[in-house]
Amino acid sequence: MFFVEIFENLSFGLSVAFTPANLLFLLIGALVGMVVGLFPGFGPAAGIAILIPMTFGLNPTTAIIMLSGIYYGSMYGGTITSILINTPGESATVASTLDGYPMAQNGRAGPALVMQAIASFVGGTLGVILICGFAPLLADFASSFGPSEYFLIIMLGLLLLTTMMGENRLNGVISALFGFAIAMVGVDSVSGAQRYTFGSPELIGGIYFVPVAIGLFGIGELLYCIYTGQHKRENVRVQFSFRSKDFWPTAKDYISSRYTFIRGSVIGFVAGVLPGSGATIGSILAYSVEKKVAKDPESFGKGEVRGLVAPETANNAASAGAMVPLISLGIPGSGATAVLLGALMMWGLQPGPMLIDSNPDLVWGLVASMYMGNMILVALSVLAIPLFVKFLDIPYRLVVPVIVILCVIGSYALTTASSRPQCY
Repeated sequence: MFFVEIFENLSFGLSVAFTPANLLFLLIGALVGMVVGLFPGFGPAAGIAILIPMTFGLNPTTAIIMLSGIYYGSMYGGTITSILINTPGESATVASTLDGYPMAQNGRAGPALVMQAIASFVGGTLGVILICGFAPLLADFASSFGPSEYFLIIMLGLLLLTTMMGENRLNGVISALFGFAIAMVGVDSVSGAQRYTFGSPELIGGIYFVPVAIGLFGIGELLYCIYTGQHKRENVRVQFSFRSKDFWPTAKDYISSRYTFIRGSVIGFVAGVLPGSGATIGSILAYSVEKKVAKDPESFGKGEVRGLVAPETANNAASAGAMVPLISLGIPGSGATAVLLGALMMWGLQPGPMLIDSNPDLVWGLVASMYMGNMILVALSVLAIPLFVKFLDIPYRLVVPVIVILCVIGSYALTTASSRPQCY
């Protein structure tokens, strides 16, 4: 019965996702996600925040399919820089540098890139299957929640925010309080009284989510990247030949990693479901577990293919797992899903237990598109490797102005003449 329900949900989702418009925007989202992942320090949350205004006018299902494609597409792109220049393009691909870069140094850049693509596909696919099984169960359980349970869920989300800050928990508390302050600006929905508008008519409607998200994740991440020096990269000069036998992984690579695919996917999915853990912790944990169960742990860190497969399956399974609390409880499992949560609410949708029943086409269309997106990305990751390597040669001084312009255009695209001051 469990597997029958999974098959039915996926079949319905494929009928929604397999339309020309959804396929087109899925491809766009996957491509943008890969490119976003190539730029160290930028991250999927920033890419999603910047492109949210571009989705206005689209069907919500089509829009969320595109934005989620950016999310998991960045996992693929981020590993390319991890392998070739030892610089994670995304925080979730940090563990991939430990054995991915040594493989490239050993003359096995081709097999490393192919194995990461296959591992990402396996992790993402198993993650989608697990979503189909566990998201409805969690939503059914949460459908009996009353006001007190929802209050506890909100408090849980705020507590998890502080744990996500690691040792800087005070910063997490301050961030939560600052978020409260921003959310309270505008007209009270119960009494109709104006709160913190300071006599400004532009603030009566509250502060829009997109300008805040673009400022935090777009401009903010860009400035942080420049401040920490992550924008300084080596020029990559790697030649690939698809006809060369050295480009493709060997049978030994696949055989030695056969159990690693499963372990990494399960660990990553569980880490993704738990808010506050996410793909970064999941990938590092999967790498640690794989090293502990290996008969030759001394080979890790020297170009061991299992050391690359474990974090890659984990981070893509985690990106799928992070969708479970978002869909079922309305709690984001990562920074990127927090931006997706804001986007859903802007379209008038309330993520939570009722979302699956009230908008099954959106939920299952999104889940099915994640499977299709992984199929597209595994093909792009292998066939378009030479093209994506050329992106690494683009100077950051050319990239920064383009990103800033997109941020400004995105903010203005949302706002009207009366609310444009929010863009500043």
